[in-house]
Amino acid sequence: MSWAAILGLAAGCYLLKVLGLVLLGGRELPPTVDRCVGLLPAALLPTLIAVQTLTTDHRWVLDARAAGVGAAVLAAWRKAPFPVIIVVGAATTALVRAFS
Repeated sequence: MSWAAILGLAAGCYLLKVLGLVLLGGRELPPTVDRCVGLLPAALLPTLIAVQTLTTDHRWVLDARAAGVGAAVLAAWRKAPFPVIIVVGAATTALVRAFS
């Protein structure tokens, strides 16, 4: 990627941020929109994880990575500490790769 593209994207991000401040002008968003904006990170994170883990060459692929993510999700659901979640996901992925 060229420096011109990086600088252009950075300028575009900054302009969008400024545009939001200018358009809102210190006003508050309606409560419904405010709740939706608050939920966006919670919706985007699992989506990004799924796309990065379960796709290869723009195709959905179920392999050892999917088993590792599934095991990590189960560990998180059972309220395991974060390091345990990471180890469970990595170990599951390694075991599935070893036996397949």
